[in-house]
Amino acid sequence: MSRRHKRRKPMAEINVVPYIDVMLVLLIVFMVTAPMLMQGVKVELPKAAAIPVGKQTDEPLIVSVKADGSYYLNLGKEQEKSQSLGVVQDKVSKIIRRKPETTVLVWGDKNVPYGNVVDLMAALQSAGAPAVGLVTESP
Repeated sequence: MSRRHKRRKPMAEINVVPYIDVMLVLLIVFMVTAPMLMQGVKVELPKAAAIPVGKQTDEPLIVSVKADGSYYLNLGKEQEKSQSLGVVQDKVSKIIRRKPETTVLVWGDKNVPYGNVVDLMAALQSAGAPAVGLVTESP
């Protein structure tokens, strides 16, 4: 009477298929939501052929100017609230003091008077912004 001992081999594999499924779902969620995080106030940007700005490591500070000349800053909980030029200048100045390499971008509506954009850029320059970029849409 021979008795066979079946030895079971230990299972050394991990089923990674559920992890891959979760990662793909997370990837899709981030791809859909990432463009929404960049937007501030809805403005109609002018169209111009321009060379895109190089990659930046930090998130830029965006100041929007709507067609009625009101200013918005994509900062904190009050992104949808219009702010005066002095308040925008003060907030940008505080941010630039903490992070001097912060890039400031201006989203100006194409119907905003040129003088409002110039006033904003002068205020940003006096706030200490090292570089101010104008955002446009490609034609």
